[in-house]
Amino acid sequence: MRNLSLNRIILATIFGSLAIGFSLKPISAQTYTSGGSITVRSDIQEANSETGIVTARGNVEINYPARQIQATAAQAQYFSRERRLILSGNVYVLQEGNSMRAEEMTYLIDEGRFIATPKANRQVESTYIVSEPPNSANTEAVSIPQIDINSNQ
Repeated sequence: MRNLSLNRIILATIFGSLAIGFSLKPISAQTYTSGGSITVRSDIQEANSETGIVTARGNVEINYPARQIQATAAQAQYFSRERRLILSGNVYVLQEGNSMRAEEMTYLIDEGRFIATPKANRQVESTYIVSEPPNSANTEAVSIPQIDINSNQ
C-alpha cells in the first residue's frame, strides 16, 4: 500500500507540475498555462526516474479539475521527456460535455492535440457540443416571393 501511495504522489507531482491538459478543443502552445493537479487512480502504478516514464495499469481513472477533464483507460503512460501521454485500452475522455472514445489516444502536450486510433475494423467516436451563434434566435426570416402560376397576367 505504501508503494501505491508513493506512486500516486509521484504521478501527481509529475503530472501536476507539468500541467498536462486533455483538451478536446484546440489549445495553442503560446496560450498553454500551468496550474492545477491531476489525480490518477489505477490498480498498479510505476514511476521510473531513469527513463522518465510513469505507467498506470488496470482501471485507470484520470481527473484534471483545472481543465474539467475526466478520462478512463486500461493503461496510461506518461513520457516526461517527450511530454507525451498515451492512453490505451477502451479509452474515454470527457471535457465540458465533449467526449472522445478510441482504443488508443496519444496526447501531445506542447501541441494540445490528441491523436486517436480505433481498434481494427472500428472507428473513433467523438461527440461535441455545438452551441448556436449568439444572434441565431434574433435572425429575421427571409421573405421568398410568391409566384402565382395560375395567373394569366
